[in-house]
Amino acid sequence: MKIKEINKLDTQQLHEKLEDLRNKSRELRFSIANNQLKDVRELREVKKEIAKILTIVNQRRLAKESK
Repeated sequence: MKIKEINKLDTQQLHEKLEDLRNKSRELRFSIANNQLKDVRELREVKKEIAKILTIVNQRRLAKESK
């Protein structure tokens, strides 16, 4: 998901997406620990998505506080 797509979502949708990605991250870590996952890079991509969403959420929070 690109930053432009993330910007279009409202705050509630961002929090839902963030929760889903954190659950997926947890599942991927367990899969890696059990040697069940072949594509380890998938975890890296999920972490990047989480970081993008958190960046947008924090930008919105700071913009709201500065008003």
